[in-house]
Amino acid sequence: MRALVHHAAYEFGSGLRNRAMLLLLYLFPLGFFLIAGGLMIGLNPGFREVVIPAMVVFALMAGCLLGLPDPIVAAREAGIFRSFKIHGVPATNILLLPGAAIVAHLTLVAAIITVVAPLLFDAPLPSSFGAYVGVFLAAAAAHAGLGLLIAVVSASTRATVLWSQLVFLPSVMLGGLMVPSGMIPDTFAVFARLLPATHAMNAMRGLAYA
Repeated sequence: MRALVHHAAYEFGSGLRNRAMLLLLYLFPLGFFLIAGGLMIGLNPGFREVVIPAMVVFALMAGCLLGLPDPIVAAREAGIFRSFKIHGVPATNILLLPGAAIVAHLTLVAAIITVVAPLLFDAPLPSSFGAYVGVFLAAAAAHAGLGLLIAVVSASTRATVLWSQLVFLPSVMLGGLMVPSGMIPDTFAVFARLLPATHAMNAMRGLAYA
């Protein structure tokens, strides 16, 4: 148990020590939140109603799809996991603990967005915080699982970037973050339904902001 706690603490701390991870987990989503929030609300005042769920889902995508797979693949290429196996570290810990650490960081980011958005943009808070937390945890689990899947199937860190962008970019454009799902053409809506971001935004609108 002590080894598990130390491993979990190490994975959580690596998100703060690693500059690339710090960028993807905190600076990128929070910077995008500030810029996109002000810009989109200026262009479309109605975006104020969904700025919190949209930016929270964006943070999940940035952290889980862009930030989670690469360190795992890099550690595998460096032979670190081989030493884990020699010392009896369960294979499940190699995947689950980094995923849990990323979700812990993103929970802090979501809390910051939820507190700051009403102050900066007069954004409404969720009508049901219970549903908001539940949808966030479900979306976090889905995106973390997808990020771990990318890490497993990627043969190299270069392949990781390609797979991550293949999911991240369509999620931004078709996931309902910037444009409501109902305004997306039917041809693209079929692909949008394959993305966790689409279902996360629909659940946020239908449950947390009903």
